[in-house]
Amino acid sequence: MTSAPLLDVHDLRVTLPTARGPAEALRGISFTLERGDTLGVVGESGCGKSMLALALMGLLPEGARLDGRVVLDGQVLTGLDEAAMCRVRGDRLAMVFQEPMTALNPLHTIGRQIAEPLRLHRGLGAASARAEAGRLLEQVRLPQASRRLDAYPHELSGGQRQRVVIAMALACDPALLIADEPTTALDVTLQREILQLMAELVRSRGMALMLISHDLAVIAQNVQRVMVMYGGVAAEAGPVHDVLRRPAHPYTRGLLAARPRLGAPRAERLQTIAGRVPELADLPAGCPFAGRCGWHVAACDTRVPPAAPAAPQHEVRCLRWAEVVQGA
Repeated sequence: MTSAPLLDVHDLRVTLPTARGPAEALRGISFTLERGDTLGVVGESGCGKSMLALALMGLLPEGARLDGRVVLDGQVLTGLDEAAMCRVRGDRLAMVFQEPMTALNPLHTIGRQIAEPLRLHRGLGAASARAEAGRLLEQVRLPQASRRLDAYPHELSGGQRQRVVIAMALACDPALLIADEPTTALDVTLQREILQLMAELVRSRGMALMLISHDLAVIAQNVQRVMVMYGGVAAEAGPVHDVLRRPAHPYTRGLLAARPRLGAPRAERLQTIAGRVPELADLPAGCPFAGRCGWHVAACDTRVPPAAPAAPQHEVRCLRWAEVVQGA
């Protein structure tokens, strides 16, 4: 008898109220994660990546409607009231936000902020929580960790603040860590250090990781599986090397073609995907990528294509995926 996955997301839908009426931000997202799994979520701004993270964390905007089912380690999260969700959030489910300066409270020391979830979820006293906060800062390799406990966020660099945010997320040893663009605004060296640190912590703690990024190189180097999102839909998903080496969706192909090439002539222009991501209120009834797709046919406009198996564990939502692969 097989055990249930750590995270089971089934037909997740988010509808947001807008001045133009209800708009679908997520349109039937489904996936599972086991302990130790790493999933990358990639796509342009506005495709639904961060909305997916907020839906899992129970942090959707006011007025949003959530449908579908999210089960974490046997507990159904969809439908929980805020008090119940607060007992999960920061404990078994944690998130590293993309901008550490806004994720940290400028009025409190970093030691106090790391200690807070330990006191709330683990019941530690002030002295024990402070000692554990110091240990966590050492684990995320913050220089002079014990001396930094009484520092305020503005006294730290961007990379140091991101390490603090990671320490806060790891404080209660969560089962699932969601990292939303965790290296935004960091230089290349710091990006590599932060991503390596997160990978080591995931391995050593046996957590599952969901890494959200617009950077295909970051995704290729740091996760086992990838989900390419567009218009609130999982356009393509599967093992990362399979999806990136043999893309079956025109959107995935467009993203890969738009990457800068090392050694390309200086005068060579980067390829682009024509058009732009549609506003949520303007999403078509059919494939959300239809208006920008060179493989578009009339049938694409009627409904979102069903998931088709392009390869083992590799699914794609495109009516002409076989032709796309053959034309690659």
